[in-house]
Amino acid sequence: MNDANTGQHPFARLDPSFILDAVESAGYQTDGRVTALNSYENRVYQIGIEDSAPLIAKFYRPQRWSDAQIIEEHQFAQQLSEAELPVIPALKNNHHESLIHYRDFRFSVYIRKGGRAPELDNLHNLLILGRFMGRMHSIGRSHSFSHRPAIDSQTFGHASVHFVLENFMPKDLRTAYETLTHDLLSTIDQQLEAFGPLNMIRVHGDCHIGNILWRDDIPNFIDFDDARMAPAVQDIWMLLSGAKHEQQQQLLEILEGYNEFAEFDVDELQLIEILRTLRMLYFSAWLARRWDDPAFPMGFPWFNTVRYWEEHILSLREQLFALSEPALSIDTFNA
Repeated sequence: MNDANTGQHPFARLDPSFILDAVESAGYQTDGRVTALNSYENRVYQIGIEDSAPLIAKFYRPQRWSDAQIIEEHQFAQQLSEAELPVIPALKNNHHESLIHYRDFRFSVYIRKGGRAPELDNLHNLLILGRFMGRMHSIGRSHSFSHRPAIDSQTFGHASVHFVLENFMPKDLRTAYETLTHDLLSTIDQQLEAFGPLNMIRVHGDCHIGNILWRDDIPNFIDFDDARMAPAVQDIWMLLSGAKHEQQQQLLEILEGYNEFAEFDVDELQLIEILRTLRMLYFSAWLARRWDDPAFPMGFPWFNTVRYWEEHILSLREQLFALSEPALSIDTFNA
């Protein structure tokens, strides 16, 4: 996705002068300070504002989302914020626009919110997270996205495998990867068919601890860039870790809080390893698709080495076994 005229990646144009001019075009008076924050899919900066607290400016990756898809994300976050959930919505300019165009870029502006990653080994924290997740999903169920896609086997699985095979997989590992992913995706497709229709709702989509800022005993949810239609369990499984009995205990705490505000369908626990496998396939393809962005080789120097692909194949073999194992259950605790 390099610029046809310069051969550079489009993000190369985001120098401090360009960034400040863009933010000032939205009606803010900057003080000249620009600090790049850790972000790969988009570019995110802390911007100093005259006589006020700094703001956060997020410049969207060209050609990833349409305007309508980004606006749907903003509307979802705004709806959550208006329901007094700890979500940071995009600010609107004088024209009541949350998505701002400047030259060939689109960006949005946010208040700055501090915090730390939640301590997920603290069961009380999981109870609190569950409560807020239940509230979020009760609102997520109230409407559907019209423009943003869903998390599904075709997009996250089949398309990802196809891209990796066509562009990145080392020749010596190609047969092993192709055979294994065929078995994985066949198993996933069969299990999804057996499960039946999924109850798809609006979810955060990427709810790992890096997107939760813990402050004053409250989890602040940030970065809804991956918001999609998906089963509710998509926002829960990434909070689980450790041995199976530990994950069951964590799950019990989360669902105790969750069910205070929304009813969780425990049948969706059968989808956890399916969703985990699809995320693993999608993550590798995501890195591959972004490899022409100079930030990715610098940020992920271990990617696209023979060792990486060998370890990836090993992890996928473990997932094929996990898909055959009994799903997580809360029956042990409800007996």
